[in-house]
Amino acid sequence: METPQDYTKRILGNIGERDPWAQLEATPKRLRALTTAASAKELAFSPSRDRWSTAQILAHLSDAEVVAAWRLRSILARDGIELQAFDQNAWASTFQYERADAAESLALFEVLRSANLRLLRTVDPALHQNAGMHQERGRESVVHLVRLYAGHDLNHLGQIERLLAEARNAPHGRPDF
Repeated sequence: METPQDYTKRILGNIGERDPWAQLEATPKRLRALTTAASAKELAFSPSRDRWSTAQILAHLSDAEVVAAWRLRSILARDGIELQAFDQNAWASTFQYERADAAESLALFEVLRSANLRLLRTVDPALHQNAGMHQERGRESVVHLVRLYAGHDLNHLGQIERLLAEARNAPHGRPDF
């Protein structure tokens, strides 16, 4: 089982030395490019019951951006604030990601990402050093979160690329278990 610290290390490893701001800006366009030509069947394809489809990943990304919006605003307004953990599997189940509309999820993600980037560019840059105390991962500054969200983007972009390629090569979509 991956620990919160292992997760952070893995996700930050995705961004490496790349510019996280450029990645955050590029992700919405890349998601749109990947999914625009995909059929509903391809967006719903999952190779197994325990793996998310592209549509489910898009629902997750839009919810993760809601969480990011709250965390960033909380930290910017109050240095040292406690940050609640986010159980992505509970959200996926509760909010029925398997029924999510991919286009709606992507549209929400795009709006939220734009608003979050605009916020980060307009606040006093000194506030980017503010940090929150995440319940599982400890101290996380705005600078750190920018890198973490960029790595998270790359993680899911890679998953979507693989899923869509697999869906296009699958003879009848999702296997029947």
